[in-house]
Amino acid sequence: MYFLSGWPKRLLCPLESLEQPLHIQTDPQRAFFAVLSPSQLSVWYCRPSVLIVSYKELSKAASQFGPYKQAEWRPDSTMIAVSTANGYILFFEIPSTRDKYLYEPMYPKGSPHLKGTPHYKEEQCAPSLSLEMKKVLDLQASITSLQSMLEDLLVATADGFLHLVHWDGMTNGRKAINLCTVPFSVDLQSSRAGSFLGFEDVYIRDMEYCATLDGFAVVFNDGRVGFITPMSSRLTAEQLHGVWAQDVIDGTCVAVNNKYRLMAFGCANGSVQVYTVDTTTGAMQFSHKLELTPKQYPDIWNKTGPVKLIRWSPDSCVVMVTWECGGFSLWSVFGAQLICTLGGDFAYQSDGAKKDPLKISSMTWGSEGYHLWVIDGNSSSNMKPERDTYNEARQFGILQFHFIKSALTVNPCMSNQEQVLLQGEDRLYLNCGDAAQAQSPRNTSHSEHKPTRERGPFSDGSSDSQGLSTLLGHRHWHVVQIHSTYLESNWPIRFSAIDKLGQNVAVVGKFGFAHYSLLTKKWKLFGNITQEQNMMVTGGLAWWNDFIVLACYNLNDRQEELRIYLRTSNLDNAFAHITKVQADTLLLSVFRDMVILFRADCSICLYSIERRPEGLNPTASIQVLQEVSMSRYIPHPFLVVSVTLTSVRTETGITLKMPQQACEAESIMLNLAGQLIMLQRDRSGPQIRDKDNNPNQRKHLPFCAPVVLAQSVENVWTTSRINKQKRHLLEALWLSCGGAGMKVWLPLFPRDHRKPHSFLSRRIMLPFHINIYPLAVLFEDALVLGAVNDTVLYDCLYTQTSAREHLEVLFPFSIVERTSQIYLHHILRQLLVRNLGEQALLLAHSCATLPYFPHVLELMLHEVLEEEATSREPIPDPLLPTVAKFITEFPLFLQTVVHCARKTEYALWNYLFAAVGNPKDLFEECLMAQDLDTAASYLIILQNMEVPAVSRQHATLLFNTALEQGKWDLCRHMIRFLKAIGSGETETPPATPTTQEPSSSSGFEFFRHRSISLSQSAENLHSKFNLTKTLSMPSGPSGKRCSKDSDCAENMYIDMMLWRHARRLLEEIKLKDLGCFAAQLGFELIGWLCKERARAARVEDFVFALKKLHKDFRWPLPVIPASSITSPFKNGKYKTAVGEQLLKSQSVDTFVNMETDTGVSNTPRSRSWLGAISSSQREIDTVSSHGPHMQDAFLSPLLSKGDECSIGSATDLTETSSVVDGDWTMVDENFSGLSLTQSELEHLSLELASKGPHKSQVQLRYLLHIFMEAGCLDWCVIIGLILRESSVINQVFSIIQSSDIDGEICQNIKTGLYAVDRWASTDCPGYKPFLNIIKPQIQKLSEIVEEQVQPEAFQPVNPSKVTEQVNPRAEESRILSSHGTNPQSDAGNISASRHEEDKSKTEVEDSFQEGSYDCIVS
Repeated sequence: MYFLSGWPKRLLCPLESLEQPLHIQTDPQRAFFAVLSPSQLSVWYCRPSVLIVSYKELSKAASQFGPYKQAEWRPDSTMIAVSTANGYILFFEIPSTRDKYLYEPMYPKGSPHLKGTPHYKEEQCAPSLSLEMKKVLDLQASITSLQSMLEDLLVATADGFLHLVHWDGMTNGRKAINLCTVPFSVDLQSSRAGSFLGFEDVYIRDMEYCATLDGFAVVFNDGRVGFITPMSSRLTAEQLHGVWAQDVIDGTCVAVNNKYRLMAFGCANGSVQVYTVDTTTGAMQFSHKLELTPKQYPDIWNKTGPVKLIRWSPDSCVVMVTWECGGFSLWSVFGAQLICTLGGDFAYQSDGAKKDPLKISSMTWGSEGYHLWVIDGNSSSNMKPERDTYNEARQFGILQFHFIKSALTVNPCMSNQEQVLLQGEDRLYLNCGDAAQAQSPRNTSHSEHKPTRERGPFSDGSSDSQGLSTLLGHRHWHVVQIHSTYLESNWPIRFSAIDKLGQNVAVVGKFGFAHYSLLTKKWKLFGNITQEQNMMVTGGLAWWNDFIVLACYNLNDRQEELRIYLRTSNLDNAFAHITKVQADTLLLSVFRDMVILFRADCSICLYSIERRPEGLNPTASIQVLQEVSMSRYIPHPFLVVSVTLTSVRTETGITLKMPQQACEAESIMLNLAGQLIMLQRDRSGPQIRDKDNNPNQRKHLPFCAPVVLAQSVENVWTTSRINKQKRHLLEALWLSCGGAGMKVWLPLFPRDHRKPHSFLSRRIMLPFHINIYPLAVLFEDALVLGAVNDTVLYDCLYTQTSAREHLEVLFPFSIVERTSQIYLHHILRQLLVRNLGEQALLLAHSCATLPYFPHVLELMLHEVLEEEATSREPIPDPLLPTVAKFITEFPLFLQTVVHCARKTEYALWNYLFAAVGNPKDLFEECLMAQDLDTAASYLIILQNMEVPAVSRQHATLLFNTALEQGKWDLCRHMIRFLKAIGSGETETPPATPTTQEPSSSSGFEFFRHRSISLSQSAENLHSKFNLTKTLSMPSGPSGKRCSKDSDCAENMYIDMMLWRHARRLLEEIKLKDLGCFAAQLGFELIGWLCKERARAARVEDFVFALKKLHKDFRWPLPVIPASSITSPFKNGKYKTAVGEQLLKSQSVDTFVNMETDTGVSNTPRSRSWLGAISSSQREIDTVSSHGPHMQDAFLSPLLSKGDECSIGSATDLTETSSVVDGDWTMVDENFSGLSLTQSELEHLSLELASKGPHKSQVQLRYLLHIFMEAGCLDWCVIIGLILRESSVINQVFSIIQSSDIDGEICQNIKTGLYAVDRWASTDCPGYKPFLNIIKPQIQKLSEIVEEQVQPEAFQPVNPSKVTEQVNPRAEESRILSSHGTNPQSDAGNISASRHEEDKSKTEVEDSFQEGSYDCIVS
């Protein structure tokens, strides 16, 4: 509503006097303010804040009158009455000296400001005034209160009298009323002769006149409070009657709110009691209380001292309260706290030291509530003796606080918008963000006649969220500076309005108006300044499509008018549509194509508005539809806060049968001093529906008698849009009720168009609390938008002692931030409490597409759980089971429960899971639904609620599932989790759960070392494991005792699962998945393959494996071009020759240019699954493959030695085959001697196109390297075939020749190659050229195999093979023995010659065959 802005300013006083100010009071028009010192009265101009005139009392008279105390202005600002300590009233006259000005603005030469504008002097120059003492009145008793009441001055004195003094004829008009003769009762209905005050020394301490209640609120010196009202027009003792407020006995001060008919009484305990008068009985009725709560202000809430001052703002929307002990607070009409300076940066310095709170001795609001003038009570003690020699102007103890306020305070028709608009004295704050953004589908479809909001083809809520991001995206405002030319002559800004799309704003100052486009960033002002100065907007303004609708008073014709201006045309009356109106317009609102006016004669007038395309500038025409007199129900027109048309009504049966009627304006909502009154159309009579009638000719239905819907209403929000999916939200009525939070009047719909229950009400009023002050409601998005004051401290900038008095040190810098809040969970909960679960489901399903819907369910569950589980008394009808059952209706049930549990303390878990179900069952449901991340969260809960054996069992299940699905992050967490479980935990669940990932230090350390040790050889890995196990165990005795056994067992347990998974991947020929698995989980692939060489790592079916790899790596099968087959000139031999030539060029090219191909040109561009391997691993690989016998081995270097990029780098995500520059150049060189025919070119392009994606190539080469290291030669052959590189095959065969390879492997390779050859002949002739090239090697292989078979012809079958087939998991048990073996080699061995490596490798393989398991892997 109201928000503090920036730092306060301190006024400089140019007077010599050392007297401190003690009282400040603005005049009724708020153009001047009077400042009282003990013997001085000065009058200041408000804008700019300059001193105009000062009156200094002579010392003789000053001693007679005593010090000045209070001042009161006459309603027409021509006189000031000043009360003094000795019981005198001094009347000062302020004669206006026409055409004399003290201050005038100076403009630079050539500036466009014209001094010839009408009212120029009055608006922009501070006038010259004089003060003359006209009359002195001696009341012979000290004066306690001074109050201006219409044409009279009401004075209360300490002798118990009330004096009525006329401003004009002061002598004969004096009447004194003895308070002891005024009867007081509880209400006006009880016996006429109420009890009298009855005490001699009772007098009025403070009072204030309330025009709309026609009486004055009083506070007596004994702390009692009441309301005195005249029973007739004459104010005499016989005609007065008083009413007590029974509950208040410690009143200190009072302030009245005329618009809402409220009386705020300050109390000695620091609270403010707010009362209103019951219109039927005349009794004082308690409304609400303003008090600090111990929850918000634990250290100060009861130490504020008595309330000192209360001041309502000029628009009656907020109230400022100050206390004796210092500090002030700002509250909305019905008690929502907006600002308090007793906490936060106002009360504490940045170093935590407590500040002295600001003690206010007097304060008054400036024009439109943009300023608050405050007299600093501390300043008198601080600043007495000092004189600033350099500065003649003394620092005066008057501070000016700046405020910005919501446009709703003055222009309530803004409540049907979805934007927040704040107005300051010279700028506007908008939340609609960038205008270009604001043109999202969400906003543009708000146009007037669309039955539903339009959505695009991909409208799964994305269009909504775009609009949402515009409205919620950041905390900063879009600030629009109001045009200075308009502001100078029309300050202050009184109204502002924004259009539906949030792209145009209009502002109204003292005269005329101006508007601004956020798209063009330009203001439009009246071209003819006389037209601007002749119109005075009275009833506010609103946007209708491209038109601005406003109610104004024409000063020339002295006529009330309703005007419509087109935004796109020039701002001129010539382009306006003007309609004359009978009475003064107080309020204006637009609903679809209707304008509603509320007038000073308490009547409501409805107009239809229609666009007329005429020539270049279209115009709008207006016709009167209906007039409704409300004078029977409204005691005073000023009491109406807002009036709006809505389509809301109570009988929902009609909306179901005839939805088209919902578009019509059905009811009028009237906020009468906080009471929300609804007038519905009367449909009880016969309904004649004549379709031929012109709609404007149709007789409109009369309205029923008004019904009161709610009390204490500050703002009402409703929308004119329709959305069949979200009818609950769009047909609801939203109310802001101050301290009581918000209310929603929600329609209840029968499900599936069934007949509604007779006992079910059509609508229901649901209250709910929110933490922000609501300024706008986003209906479809179930959000409330607001603003909140925040502060920034800058006291660190001023460290010197002299700077302690700086306002920047005393006060923080105030800023306003945008904020928002979800309210859906409150409504769902309220519906469930009232057993309206079906309605709650309908509402929730309509909002299920909102991005924060999961959060809504979680919030609801969390709030109910916290309340019920921590309740001290037993709850007779707990809500948690109902909420749990409700949440199960949604697919997000499992996530909601687990997220709620992890944000709640462990003590409440049993209560939660008693309602929602056993966490073990929920975990299994997650696994069945393949929701592994949620299952992992349940695992944490199980770990805390169950014994370790149960959590291990569930963790194993989850780990295996995660391995199958390739969820590597989850797998890593599960490894760590399983380590943690096994690291010596006791068999009882811990007392307090941890909401972080469940990892004891040992599990974490273990995993960290594990990932580091990827770069080591197999033995290094084992030794590292043993080292971490001893280092990272818990320090407790149990930990020491069982660390070895449990850790070994745990590691073994995990390794077995990893081995089992790797074996399955290899058996199913999922090499790509195997590579990912090894890289992501740091699996020691080479060492494992060494052991599995003759078992799982053996290829059974070469042809199937080849096809599967082609498919997995998206590698195209080779083809032979059709032209080469059909061409008569080519015989088979020639074809083969060309193919060989091409293949040779390709393979040579690839191997020679390997450095450029994988290492340099493409590597930095791709980040594949190999990226997880650490760089040290890469360096070792690189070094090992750079031996002196490079040509023999043909191991492709994965990176040049210094390159730190990942092996398979890149994001080359194109799945088409990519050819590197190097390939082309080599082809050119090879074929430069040949004259290529077209068919040869086709052949060439086909061969090049048959390469797979670069990423696959890198992955295949990496796997080739791994298999080569592990000695799985059959896999090397298959990868060589896919890459069609004879060098790889040659290398394999050279290894077979140079070392004693198991004959079975050779036999397997030979059989496999022959099978591939047969398959190529029948199904894939593209492989034939390559197979022809490697034919000599295959024949050599056959010879080797035969040589190996002959000496063994008479040997029995290899026994080791049989045992291994019988017991394929033998290695899992045997590996335990190798845990403790010492490493035989060091990382330094890597730099040995290739020949030695080959020898050591052969030794490894031999020793593996013989049963020793010390693997040395380079």
